[in-house]
Amino acid sequence: QVQLVESGGGLVQAGASLRLSCAASGFTFNSFHMGWFRQAPGKEREFVAAISRSGVTLYAESVRGRFTISRDNAKSTVYLQMNSLKTEDTAVYYCARSRILSTMLLNTGGNYDYWGQGTQVTVSS
Repeated sequence: QVQLVESGGGLVQAGASLRLSCAASGFTFNSFHMGWFRQAPGKEREFVAAISRSGVTLYAESVRGRFTISRDNAKSTVYLQMNSLKTEDTAVYYCARSRILSTMLLNTGGNYDYWGQGTQVTVSS
């Protein structure tokens, strides 16, 4: 069965860095685009970043230049390097597997079919 397991979250101060990992299993990882989303308390889930099968990346405007998504197909793992963290980055971060082939709509949560359990990121001031 498909499994996505996130790790790497934690409590850090503003300006610090974190790297999230998402270990995938149960499917042919290099055949799927992958994405990261986040949900802050009281807010809707929002897109953070996505990476296509071929490594093309897409970012939300709020994280562009600070976050970097990458993938290691040999390890079936997708990463999210988060630098210059801000208090507004505080959220539960989820990785997800895309169910579409197009790279045009990877910023839409409805185009993902499997989600991890999430990892908490808390940024203090």
